[in-house]
Amino acid sequence: MGKIIKTCVECNHYSISSSICPVCGGRLKVAAPPKFSPQDKYGKYRRMLLKEILTNHQNEEQVI
Repeated sequence: MGKIIKTCVECNHYSISSSICPVCGGRLKVAAPPKFSPQDKYGKYRRMLLKEILTNHQNEEQVI
């Protein structure tokens, strides 16, 4: 099995460590986006959530 490259959330350093950045000790996340699938079962829910988040963000900006 190949190794997955990850990036640190804190310092943006790349690593193949398991979960801790070797430079700053921050949390690592997978650097690559998920694979695209035309049969995406959960795409509808992701789009609904994104629309809700953007709507809430726009409403907060109007209040300010």
